Amino acid sequence: MGGEAQKTGKKPRADSIRNRERLLEAARDVFSAGGPGASLEAVARRAEVGIGTLYRHFPTREALFQAVYSREVDEMVTLAGELANDPDPVAALRKWMHASIRMVATKRGMLTALTPTLDSSSAFYADVSARLLSSIDTLMQRGVAEGRLRDDITSEELMRAFLGICYTREQEGWQQTVIRLLDVFIDGLVVPGQHSRG
Repeated sequence: MGGEAQKTGKKPRADSIRNRERLLEAARDVFSAGGPGASLEAVARRAEVGIGTLYRHFPTREALFQAVYSREVDEMVTLAGELANDPDPVAALRKWMHASIRMVATKRGMLTALTPTLDSSSAFYADVSARLLSSIDTLMQRGVAEGRLRDDITSEELMRAFLGICYTREQEGWQQTVIRLLDVFIDGLVVPGQHSRG
């Protein structure tokens, strides 16, 4: 799980697991608000652990960033699985895309440090991209199969459009702007007369 467990090969203790989760939660909040320049000391303080505990789990800033982003991706994959059972596939896709905005906010806060690992040739980038695209595809294909969504847009094209909307401009309240634009885009994917029923 964390750097400490990987070094020793031992199963991490319950308190170690709790500390790691608290650090990841704190890091997400701190970096989303303060950007990549936010101090690791601030992360440790927010998690209410010592800086030594942080470094035992995450030896480098990059390791912490990757772990935070991977956790966000895990949550989005889980959410896609849950939404696959939503009776309205259009609403399910909309909910998933709206939830993705928080992940983008976290990534924006860490973008400078993440850039090397999110290079299109990196294994880390390939892994997270494949998992996210698979989640989108699951939701989109269900909508297509039920005749609710157009079949001429791919999941990769939707992801590119989503990221383009998110990164057009950084300003206060950008998330609400993204939600409005995203809703317009999703509405354009819906087969006429087949908009959300919920």
